Amino acid sequence: ALDRPKAEIAKLLGVSRQTLYDVLNEKQPVTPGMALRFGKLCGNGPNLWLNLQKRYDLHRAEQELGDSLKKIPTLKVA
Repeated sequence: ALDRPKAEIAKLLGVSRQTLYDVLNEKQPVTPGMALRFGKLCGNGPNLWLNLQKRYDLHRAEQELGDSLKKIPTLKVA
């Protein structure tokens, strides 16, 4: 979407190409530091990037827990 080679994006971010590739290929999470870098580069701030990572992490955890999560009851507050 930025219409630039990934190597150039990595250089602009101040990270290695491998780091950028790992984040893009879901091998590394978007850390707060990387969120700051992405947010600055794209002009949309770090919160978007951290929220995307959080949603991804929750989705993956829900998939991994699967049926065992369904077996946990929800307690009602009196």
